[in-house]
Amino acid sequence: MIVRIMGEGQVKLDDSHFPELNKLDDELLAEMESGDEAGFRSTLTALLNAVRTMGASLPDDSLEPSELILPAPDASLEEVREMLTDDGLIPN
Repeated sequence: MIVRIMGEGQVKLDDSHFPELNKLDDELLAEMESGDEAGFRSTLTALLNAVRTMGASLPDDSLEPSELILPAPDASLEEVREMLTDDGLIPN
């Protein structure tokens, strides 16, 4: 699966990593619902770092269709809230 991190680029990620990423996504959703800004910031950073670590960055000149778009590292809680689906950022 191709994942885009807004403002950074694309990462090719194996589907086998999604259970771990979904745990972080669930934490992020709970922190957003409770308004926990510090927890939100920490979990968003952990989620993006996990995608970067588990995946392989595509070249900057490559433009593949992204199946999943994640917010930029500096996105606000409100900006991420607007990106959410019923399942969170990462579909189950």
